[in-house]
Amino acid sequence: MATRKRKFWGWGYEDQGLSADEHRRLAERMSARFGVSGLTITPAPTIDQIELRKPRIAAPPALATFCTADPYERAGHTYGKSYRDIVRGLRREFPNPPDLVAFPTDEEEVIAVLEWCDTERIAAIPYGGGSSVVGGTEPPIAGDYRGVVSIDLARLDRVLEIDRRSRAARIQAGIFGPALEEQLKPHRLTLRHFPQSFEFSSLGGWIATRSGGHYATLYTHIDDFVESTRAVTPAGIVESRRVPGSGAGPSPDRMFIGSEGILGVITEAWMRLQDRPTFRAGASVMFPDFIRGAEAVRAIAQTGLYPANCRLLDPGEAQNSGASRDGSAVLVLAFESADHPLDAWMKRALECCADHGGRIPDPEAAARDATATHEGAAGAWRQAFLAGPYIHDAMVAIGMLNETFETAITWDRFADFHARIMERTTEVARRVCGAAAVTCRLTHAYPDGAAPYYTVIGPARRGSELEQWDEIKTAASDLLIELGGTITHHHAVGRDHRRWYDRQRPDGFAQALRAAKRALDPNAILNPGVLIDP
Repeated sequence: MATRKRKFWGWGYEDQGLSADEHRRLAERMSARFGVSGLTITPAPTIDQIELRKPRIAAPPALATFCTADPYERAGHTYGKSYRDIVRGLRREFPNPPDLVAFPTDEEEVIAVLEWCDTERIAAIPYGGGSSVVGGTEPPIAGDYRGVVSIDLARLDRVLEIDRRSRAARIQAGIFGPALEEQLKPHRLTLRHFPQSFEFSSLGGWIATRSGGHYATLYTHIDDFVESTRAVTPAGIVESRRVPGSGAGPSPDRMFIGSEGILGVITEAWMRLQDRPTFRAGASVMFPDFIRGAEAVRAIAQTGLYPANCRLLDPGEAQNSGASRDGSAVLVLAFESADHPLDAWMKRALECCADHGGRIPDPEAAARDATATHEGAAGAWRQAFLAGPYIHDAMVAIGMLNETFETAITWDRFADFHARIMERTTEVARRVCGAAAVTCRLTHAYPDGAAPYYTVIGPARRGSELEQWDEIKTAASDLLIELGGTITHHHAVGRDHRRWYDRQRPDGFAQALRAAKRALDPNAILNPGVLIDP
């Protein structure tokens, strides 16, 4: 039987994405919106069009059964899924691929390939689903490494053990989101962690990058679900004790959560689970402007109601997703529970919205459960969210600059921060692109602040796309660091955010991280150049 193959250059499977007619209509809409002509569609590359350098290394016989130098696999493990990655993929530019891709089937094979890399001075890059948008899985350019091996954990894809009484499970790190939920479903359990990359990202990748998931409040990051971790390092295996909580010194789990593959290869983890929700309530609330909507989000975040979804779209985002076309900001609000009806929670949240000028176009929708988050403005936003990665690839193919950046800031600074980021980014984007739109949504909310997520769209100049985006990204990132924000709320650091991460992290912590690197990876073979220099 034919195996369905993923795109080696972009998002999804080879048989997924926009059709030729959909590409054409998208180009027509963008031409009309930004007043440009001549948007042409770059055809998707085929693997026979890609020239890769010859592998510099060969796997020893003991590893040859699960290592490959196949061009499709090498090309597919070269880039992630950011704008820069898609541009280079469509250009057929793969100058620095990994030399080999390893597909270990168990932890012993992970140990074997890591020992070989450590002995032979070969860079090793842990690889989950390849959905990084910050260069986190890209092979290093610098360093005196003999070669690069991408260690793909996709075959470590099982739920190994379930503790139903404690509501936890021991899970292999290579499992993708859909397979994880499918294996938990017979036990009426769920991890309930749904990043936008859910379809093509793995548990180990979520842990290594401190992934942000579906929950807009309370359980916002994968950190909240990790009970213990197990990782293979060049210095040996590091496994933390499985307990519900501990005050015994700094957390060993925290050392690997967010480590981005520089300390070890996460092979499995005990994860805290939840009963599958059976009660749901959802509503869409319109606000006259984004800031008044943000004030409502702050009020809800500080009540302790903890909605599962509390995403605020500015008028531009609302229009792009089809959630609103009258210039309103839209709050997509949802509650869920496996234990109790949610009428009281929704009622109180809507009162908070009303206090800040919010109105509900369809009050009856808030009372519906299973369909409440799939209809109206909420449904339009949900469909746009799921289709986002496919639209992103298509936008790049027709010659549009289309990329995002995200951050987090406390409420006392939010209004001024947001205004200045919007002003600076819009000014630079319009200067660079000739015409551009910058929009914002709040993806996650906390009692002390929120995570604004910005999208930039504008016509790109063929051949200069990377320089255009770098100028916009640099201006926005410099300012958000200057204003006290974080360089990333949930996209991780990778290679793309290093220069701002170096400014954000405390010097003492950087020294401690380097010491941990020396202790666990003394030859600096693991993902060199990410987070810290080797």
